[in-house]
Amino acid sequence: QLAKTNTFPQYSITVVRLPQPPTITLQSPKDYIFDPRENIVIHCEAKGKPHPSFSWTRNGTHFDVEKDSKVLMKPGSGTLVIDISGEKAEAYEGTYQCTAHNEHGTAVSNSIFIRQSRSPLWSKERNEAIVVQMGVSLVLQCRPPAGLPPPVIFWMDNNFQRLPLDKRVSQALNGDLYFSNVLPEDTRNDYICYARFPHTQTIQQKQPISVTVLDNSPDGERRPGFMTPLGITSTKMVLRGETLELECIADGLPTPEISWQKDGGELPSSRMSFYNFKKTLKVSDVNEADAGDYRCTATNKLGTAQHIIKVSVKAAPFWVSAPRNLILAPNETGILTCRVNGEPKPKISWFVNGVPIENAPEDHSRKVDGDTVILSYVQTGSSAVYQCNASNEFGYLLANAFVNVLAEAPRVLTPPNRVYQVIANNPALLHCASFGSPIPTITWFKDSQTSVKNGDPYVIHENGTLEIHVAQPLHSGKYTCIASNNLGIKENHVYLEVKEPTRILKQPEYKDVHRGMSAVFECKVKHDPSLIPTVIWLKDNGELPDDERFDVDVDSLTIRDVTDEDEGTYTCIQNTTLDQDSASAMLTVVEPTPTPAIVYGNPDPPTDLELTDQTERSVQLTWTPGDEHNSPTQKFLIQYEDLLHQPGVWVNLTDAPGTSTTVQLKLSPYVYYSFRVLALNGVGYSQPSQPSSQYRTNPSAPDENPSDVQGVGTKPGNLVISWTPLTGFLANGPGLEYKVQWRQKDVDEDWSSETVANVSQFVVSGTPTYVPYEIKVQALNDYGSGPEPEVVIGYSGEDLPLSAPDSVQVMVHNSTLAEVHWEPVSFQSVRGKLQGYKVLFDKWLFLQHQEQVLTFSGNRSEGRLPGLQPYSLYNLTIRVLNIKGEGPPSPSKTFETPEGVPGPPSFLNVVNPGLDSLTLEWGPPMNNNGRLTGYTLKYQPVNNTNELGPVKVINFLANETTITLGNLNSSMLYKFYMSAKTIKGSGPIITEEAFTPLISFFSLVCLVPPVGPAFGKVNTSTLEDGAVISWDYFGHHKNVYVEYVVENSKEDWKRELVNGSHWHMIKGLKPGTSYKVRVVARDPADPTVHTVPSRQVDIATQGWFIGLMCAIALLILVLLIVCFIKRNKGGKYPVKEKEDAHQDPEIQPMKEDDGTFGEYSDTEDHKPLKGSRTPSNGTVRRDESDDSLVDYGEGGDGQFNEDGSFIGQYSGKKEKDTHEGNESSEAPSPVNAMNSFV
Repeated sequence: QLAKTNTFPQYSITVVRLPQPPTITLQSPKDYIFDPRENIVIHCEAKGKPHPSFSWTRNGTHFDVEKDSKVLMKPGSGTLVIDISGEKAEAYEGTYQCTAHNEHGTAVSNSIFIRQSRSPLWSKERNEAIVVQMGVSLVLQCRPPAGLPPPVIFWMDNNFQRLPLDKRVSQALNGDLYFSNVLPEDTRNDYICYARFPHTQTIQQKQPISVTVLDNSPDGERRPGFMTPLGITSTKMVLRGETLELECIADGLPTPEISWQKDGGELPSSRMSFYNFKKTLKVSDVNEADAGDYRCTATNKLGTAQHIIKVSVKAAPFWVSAPRNLILAPNETGILTCRVNGEPKPKISWFVNGVPIENAPEDHSRKVDGDTVILSYVQTGSSAVYQCNASNEFGYLLANAFVNVLAEAPRVLTPPNRVYQVIANNPALLHCASFGSPIPTITWFKDSQTSVKNGDPYVIHENGTLEIHVAQPLHSGKYTCIASNNLGIKENHVYLEVKEPTRILKQPEYKDVHRGMSAVFECKVKHDPSLIPTVIWLKDNGELPDDERFDVDVDSLTIRDVTDEDEGTYTCIQNTTLDQDSASAMLTVVEPTPTPAIVYGNPDPPTDLELTDQTERSVQLTWTPGDEHNSPTQKFLIQYEDLLHQPGVWVNLTDAPGTSTTVQLKLSPYVYYSFRVLALNGVGYSQPSQPSSQYRTNPSAPDENPSDVQGVGTKPGNLVISWTPLTGFLANGPGLEYKVQWRQKDVDEDWSSETVANVSQFVVSGTPTYVPYEIKVQALNDYGSGPEPEVVIGYSGEDLPLSAPDSVQVMVHNSTLAEVHWEPVSFQSVRGKLQGYKVLFDKWLFLQHQEQVLTFSGNRSEGRLPGLQPYSLYNLTIRVLNIKGEGPPSPSKTFETPEGVPGPPSFLNVVNPGLDSLTLEWGPPMNNNGRLTGYTLKYQPVNNTNELGPVKVINFLANETTITLGNLNSSMLYKFYMSAKTIKGSGPIITEEAFTPLISFFSLVCLVPPVGPAFGKVNTSTLEDGAVISWDYFGHHKNVYVEYVVENSKEDWKRELVNGSHWHMIKGLKPGTSYKVRVVARDPADPTVHTVPSRQVDIATQGWFIGLMCAIALLILVLLIVCFIKRNKGGKYPVKEKEDAHQDPEIQPMKEDDGTFGEYSDTEDHKPLKGSRTPSNGTVRRDESDDSLVDYGEGGDGQFNEDGSFIGQYSGKKEKDTHEGNESSEAPSPVNAMNSFV
């Protein structure tokens, strides 16, 4: 359509990026009434290329938006937003017009008349009380103030209840309240007229009117008369397209009935409606035919009255044909038409770029003829926007239409290579939407050769679309559309696929089914192979019930256990992406009849086997089915016996549906056939039928050659050709042999051949090492040869590579990574299929030879060696690999890795804690990774709020492994960080924490032996095949052991004696295996065994703690003595009450641990230092006292297991005293903490 009309379609704006004059896309209505409480928003949006700029006029003069701070123009738009808050809104009333301009023209908007909505108050007036006799007519005038827009009128009373209206009492269009006759119940003093102003949502009310109806001299019955309109006739003018409202209100007694008719015509019933008890007639969307005389008739039993309203229809200008945008090529001619109608006839004015056309620059190619502008032989650069203004006394129309003069080569807008699919015998539409200036000419070709002309079956539409009225499969193919004009040619290819229609071959059939039985509806479909149908089943044109009894298969619907609710019409719909077919059938459910018990059994064997239609390769087998024994036959199985090759062996050949009694069998040559048939039903197979008569097929040449032909050398100098031989059934005749042929590839020589029999391989000797051969194996028998065999490529045997890589170079990147380069060997020296290069590198470590191997696949010349040990000497060789094996090694290449940072110290222990000193011991790293230059120790105190103090640093020589730190604070927690270092820097740290003990002067008075051995922190670190265990131990036992066992194993614990040390190395562990480890202390004279399963310290075993407990006990004893003395002296001191009111909280026992270690890991670096410390059971209590000793994990209870070992959870869990409520945050008393062990 674009190419035909040369108009600028909407979608092409986004597809074709071309220069374009402005087009107004959004503007406010011509009459804009604004609410003074809100901003004024005047819309003006336009598009064009380039994007247009905007300007405004107000009341015919330029409106400078930038000079008014209250006016904002939206970016990229012409829309104005006027902030009238705090301003006089009247100042912005007026007529506004928007202009959109770019270098190709100027478009203008409608004149937008801006007015403020108004809701004035009612003028003050005094309403006289009305007194009337019963039966007379009455009018209560409203006369609301003139608002903008006009208000909505309604009458209510003082209680804001609407006054009831009926055919006697009604409200006129002007708001007055009419009484055709008054009654005594009309007496009231609160007739109030309300006016609601829609924009401001305000309501004004008139002063109440009082009406009194007297019945002392009632008015008698009278004929109807019109209260409004007055007289015999009146006139009414209405504009075309608006709603005509005619009103007749009559008085009379009894109340008259109103009817309407149009003289000389019918009332427009489709657009007509009555309101106000037929007193108001409304006709919507008025046109010229609605003009005429409308007669309203008022009727009561005393007579009638009539009034004629003469209606005239005028019209503001309306479009007959608005001007349309034009795209013209240079030297083309175009026409702009502005056809309007109206009553009276509108006046048409033309503008160019917003300027009256008579004032515009002269253009000889332009001619104005009333409502038409003719543009002849336009030239580039004459693009413009034309405005047509049509006006009469009732309004105006303004339309913009641009003329865009372009010279553009053709463009095809339809996407390339689009595939159109259509069902046969349906129309096919191939689109070729194009653009160009001048308008392109469209031509079509099929399969890039045949020119497509207008005429059966093709139709080329004016918009370039090619239509095939009745598409057939022969119309499928590639179509090319070519768009051309004098500036160029553009082609586009599309494809048409004509598909077979979808047809239901086997339709569902009507069913009468007994209740409780099954119903099966078949729906077999034939469809185009490339379209996959989907089946939908409907019941009574709705979805199937959501019931598992309904089973939808590919070509059937099964309803099991049928009920009465299942009765209805079932429809099968077969859908594809292009078409569908449907068929229906009805299901009727009937009452089941009693039947005797059914006995099911295997079917009887078929009988009367007969062979007919005998040919060399096929025969037809027919049989008679046996008794089914109440179970339908599902299928028949046909078997054969080959009396020549496999006598006595019956082989499955094919099967046939249970409804068939004949089957066509495909046969092979040189077989002595005998057939038999078995029947299958729901119970099982029948016995085989009696064999058929023998049928012999004649021999023939083989139909196929051996499969899986290969050529592989097993050793140097040979080529083994192998294949899968044909079975006797496939031999097709006697004398089966194989013709083996071979020749060296890419060598000009004849085929060598050998004929063999009863074998599946042939060995060719004396071949060169690893060269390609072309191989063929053909079957032949006494009746000829098989088909020409395919050529297979094989290779003769490989030998070990002859040479080693040269020019081996090693580049060391860092202490753990090196890169090796070498010169690849020649292809001839590989003597086989190159598998890659094998790099062997080894080093000596602790008198142990460690060798590593990396293999680089393919033809490589370099590789990376990761995971090297720092500060090590390596020897490296490279070998070539083929399938046969390895070649000789390259000359040995030696390289060294530089030093690196060392590993962490193997352990860090705190021993011999003093009041103001701690002794540290540590072990050297397991991996020095260089020359060890020393150690760095950092330590810092941790206060009661777990905040870290200043860090102190001490450096040590490489041969130092212990230090005693003095001048420490007593009863202070210290954290230590130890790392080893080489010239490359410091390695990872190992951490430890320790307390300096409290000053315990009472320990001299009260010495209590510890309950069990005092084990301190336990650290672990892993090696390649072992682990290092270190611990703190403050017990008296002479013998300490480290015991370990594989996790989840039932084996006995393995034990190693420590001999008084505080660390031990376990060797010979299996990598990747989890172990449980425990440290055990025992004495030969003490049968009790003590173990430590945790790194935490038992507070009850510490000397300073025992001393503190003794001191508290002594203070309590002194206090009791003082109380006793005071009581003897007559003083009263309620110790019992005091103690009852301040009981110590209970110490709750913690959950037992299993006393074992899992993975070897050191979690000391993750100990919390800020906030509350976390007990071993994971609970955190921040609302308790920070200076509680239990917070540091040194208190708690424990238990002895069956063998006497001490396995406890070293943690103090504090509970609030139930007597003290939430205010108690006191730590458990040391006395109770000690008593918990008793």
